[in-house]
Formats: sequence, structure tokens, C-alpha cells
Amino acid sequence: MIVDQNITDYIRSLMKEEKNHLRKIEYEARQNHIPIVKPETKELLKTLVLLKKPMKILEVGAAVGFSSLYMNEYQPEGGTVVTIERNEKRIGKARENIQMMQKEGEVELLEGDAIEILKELDTTFDFIFVDAAKGQYIHFLDDVLRLLAPDGLLVSDNVLQDGDIAKSRYAIERRDRTIHKRMRDFLYTIKNHPQLETTILPVGDGVAISIKTGETNERD
Repeated sequence: MIVDQNITDYIRSLMKEEKNHLRKIEYEARQNHIPIVKPETKELLKTLVLLKKPMKILEVGAAVGFSSLYMNEYQPEGGTVVTIERNEKRIGKARENIQMMQKEGEVELLEGDAIEILKELDTTFDFIFVDAAKGQYIHFLDDVLRLLAPDGLLVSDNVLQDGDIAKSRYAIERRDRTIHKRMRDFLYTIKNHPQLETTILPVGDGVAISIKTGETNERD
């Protein structure tokens, strides 16, 4: 927990419950400990989608499809989401949820390793949401930036790792040090990248919001 629990509980007490099938999908995912976005992160996503009005969203890490379906609810009419998932059990549930909400035409699920799938994509997206294995964010970045349209928004979830990111690597359990280092590298890169303007917020488990401000691939 990176924010005082009392503050988190109060913020959550102000939130409205989701409508229709989204409420059921969210409830089942949380009950079954599926790693979907935290409630306060969910509301931040809604606000960003409403502000940006993206017609094309790419999500890296579908889980059971909740966040892609949720973001699609707030896109302009005709907006679409492409989402990627590699876990076979979650893929099945995501497809079931997409079908239940009759969103097959708006939400496309791609199955497989995101690193490989991202390399194969050749369209651009107005909004990219990364919510997958934290140790892979740095490896996604080059293709994510290639796919992100000028002035596009990159939102990266779970970047503060329950506060561990602020600790020395020697204070981190040995088995977690590689992920810790890779996330630190990712955050340093997006904060200093010439194509991006980035802010990091202590919302949920940490959210980085980056705006693509340039097309150059040169680094300072």
C-alpha cells in the first residue's frame, strides 16, 4: 500500500458501482484474486479516456478483459480496443466477458506473448495502457512508442511496486531484484525520454502517465 489506507478507503467509499455486466466482471475478478486494475486506478483511466477521447486504444495485459471493456465504455462512438493476453485461462474468460457484453466488434483480443505481438503490429494508437508483467515494461517500450500516435497517451500501471521501487536493491528480496531493477530502468527512461513528458502518480500501485511529444528516436 503506497497511500494511507484510511485515505484509500475514503476515496473508494465515494465511488459509484459499475453498471450492467461490468459490475459482475469486476466483482468476480476481485473475488477470484485476478489482477485487474485497482478501483482508484480504474477511475483515473475513465477520466483519461474521457479527456483524450481516443478512437483506438491498445492494452498490454488483458487479464479477463475488464479494463479493456471498461475503457471502451467511455470511448467516443466507434472507438475500438485491441488487447493482448498470454494466459490461456484468462484468455478464455476474457473472450466470455467480451461476448457477454456483445463487444466483439469493439474489443479485439490477441493471444500470445506481448513482446512478439507488439513487433507485428503496424497501426498507431491514440492511447496505450500497459498492465502486464512488470519486469517486461522496459522491453515493451520501443514498440509501444513506435505504435503510439503523436500526442498519444501512454499509461503504465503498477509502477511503484507497493512502494518497493523507492527502496535500495539491497533491501529487496533477491528473487525480486531483477524486476525491481527493470522497473527502475523503465521509470528513468520514460522520465528522461526525448519523445515523452511523464508524470508518476501514487494512485493504486503507482501509475505513470506519458504524453508523446515528438517523433524523433534520438536520445540526448
